[in-house]
Amino acid sequence: MAILKEGSLPETAAPRTGTAGRAPRSEGGTRFRSPRIRRRLLGLAYLAPALLIYVFVVLLPAGQGLRLSFYHWDGITSATWAGFGNYTAFLTDATVRQAVIHTLFFIVFFSILPIALGMVSAALTARKDVRGAGVYRSIIFLPQVLTPAVAAVVWKQIYAPDGPLNSVLTAFGLGGLTRGWLGDFTWALPALGLAGTWAAYGLCMVLFVAGTQNIPGELYDAARMDGAGPVREFFTVTLPGLRGQLAVVLTLTLLGAIRVFDIVWLTTKGGPGTSTITPTVLLYQRAFTNPDVGAACAIGVVLALVSLTVSLVVVKLSEGDD
Repeated sequence: MAILKEGSLPETAAPRTGTAGRAPRSEGGTRFRSPRIRRRLLGLAYLAPALLIYVFVVLLPAGQGLRLSFYHWDGITSATWAGFGNYTAFLTDATVRQAVIHTLFFIVFFSILPIALGMVSAALTARKDVRGAGVYRSIIFLPQVLTPAVAAVVWKQIYAPDGPLNSVLTAFGLGGLTRGWLGDFTWALPALGLAGTWAAYGLCMVLFVAGTQNIPGELYDAARMDGAGPVREFFTVTLPGLRGQLAVVLTLTLLGAIRVFDIVWLTTKGGPGTSTITPTVLLYQRAFTNPDVGAACAIGVVLALVSLTVSLVVVKLSEGDD
């Protein structure tokens, strides 16, 4: 038997190493040590809390609402299957159809009129040499500072039978035109529409004014050298230069008109009768006043789909001109 010398090891006991004397690394360890993979994992770790909140606060309730929209349920007793019955109400229920028509009416007052007035105001006050332009803009933008609840209370007082509007009409000898505006079946809806125009006008004007200040002055000089008047100058220089602002304003005002609730509920609650009813007010009534949670969820789903479609269409049209 061979005798091992002191301090020596058998050949079979010697550890095996890599080419540089290091132990080989596992393939998985190399993969996770890649800088790009580490950055991605770090980004997901930062996003994880927000994503979890979004899932539990938005996606799960939305999915629950979509599921309930296929049932008849009063919130207490057992739900019964309704299929698409809650959705066909948009075609068969007279109140729902009326609410949709009122939404089209509000689109005119909450979106089209404010945008038109904002364009005109921006064209008139965008020049730096206009005296008092800053004060004018501040006054017009004031409604954006007020909460919808405060604005609703203010307009309710203005339209009251003994309010400022009727007082002014009486002072000018037009007492025959005085009325309880929000209690009139004919004038309640236009009265709320006018309040919506007042509320959205300031936002449109400020965004358009900011856009006009970014349009190069050389374009206006070139248009004048070509003999363009104020109207042609507006349509050939100002309007194309405000395309981005117009897309933003269209999205905000259209969605506001589709989802209008605060000013209607706090002034008329959809009355008198159903003359100012809107889909959002109807949703609230179906969910809490006379509970039909399935019908309320169906209205909410349709409003969400319409809002998403409007946003995508506006964005697509604004990008299509690039």
